[in-house]
Amino acid sequence: MTIRDPYALIANALRATRRPGVRSSSHGPRDVFCYAALGDSFTAGRGCRPGESWADRLATALGAAHSPLGYFNLATDGATSADVLSHQVGPALQLEPDLVTVICGANDVLETVRPDVDGYAERLGEIFDRLREGLPHVAVLTATTPENWRFLDLRPRTRQRVVSGIQAINGATRTVARQRGVPCLDVVGHPGLDDPRNFCDDGLHPSPAGHERAAVELGRALRSQFGINRATAPEEKEVR
Repeated sequence: MTIRDPYALIANALRATRRPGVRSSSHGPRDVFCYAALGDSFTAGRGCRPGESWADRLATALGAAHSPLGYFNLATDGATSADVLSHQVGPALQLEPDLVTVICGANDVLETVRPDVDGYAERLGEIFDRLREGLPHVAVLTATTPENWRFLDLRPRTRQRVVSGIQAINGATRTVARQRGVPCLDVVGHPGLDDPRNFCDDGLHPSPAGHERAAVELGRALRSQFGINRATAPEEKEVR
């Protein structure tokens, strides 16, 4: 089938000129020489100093084993799945990453009173398809979103609407990821979500401690799903 995505065409052209031996194998443990993080404020690290976000921490750990590591955080505050699809996937393809994390969906609920769950599922599927089309051997990891922010000040009806919307979005994330063989880290019910120390004062965004725990969980997922060894993941600390 002819690839019509212009960014995928660019990625394929770049791959054709890449020197032999650098691309990771599609079988066995993965090597990561370039990592691109896509998503919203959770990935962008809102409220964190440089190096404190989970994506920064993960990149630091990856770089310790695969130096030099190209790391590009393309996530932006307030990004919806439409924003990720329109503004982040294309640049990610041009970077030719070996690893891409895609975590979005919360703003698809928070920015409207009637979340378009079917539209979200279609867009997420297109995100995965474009990444795989342009980068056949890329490792893609996604995750669900917390469904009940205990420390976020919401009115009862608003909380019910948000929780219901996030649950529906998470269901779509699991389904689309399963259909396309993309590993999905399910964070719903994680004990760290009950600890106020893991959240900023707004009750929504993770604190540096929360980002540290997220980096550990995502590092575990990379090891179990792609064979990225222990040396490439942040140091594990028990979550109390």
